[in-house]
Amino acid sequence: MGCLGNLLWLIFGGFLGGLSWLVFGLLWCITIVGIPIGTQCFKMARLTFCPFGKEVRYGGGPVSLLVNILWLIFDGVEMALEFAVFGLLLCVTIVGIPFGIQMFKLAKLALMPFGAEVR
Repeated sequence: MGCLGNLLWLIFGGFLGGLSWLVFGLLWCITIVGIPIGTQCFKMARLTFCPFGKEVRYGGGPVSLLVNILWLIFDGVEMALEFAVFGLLLCVTIVGIPFGIQMFKLAKLALMPFGAEVR
């Protein structure tokens, strides 16, 4: 399911989603202050391009927690809600359930990207 799921995902919107994350990551990396946020955008892009067969492990220390709280205040909640709503819409049909589950994975990562590792 991983290879076929990723192929279907790319055809039906995953490519554009990943490309937009790459563009935002490059824009954030233009400034020195925005480099940590840009690297998180690259992490989201990598997962958005091919979410099937990948696992997200959460960890980090107190610095990750502090930055995740700031991320939640400024961007995280809106992004997570967007992914969650799309996940719910995809789960309405039986065919869309695997794609909805991947959207929920992206929603969780959008809440706490700092300290998370995509494998």
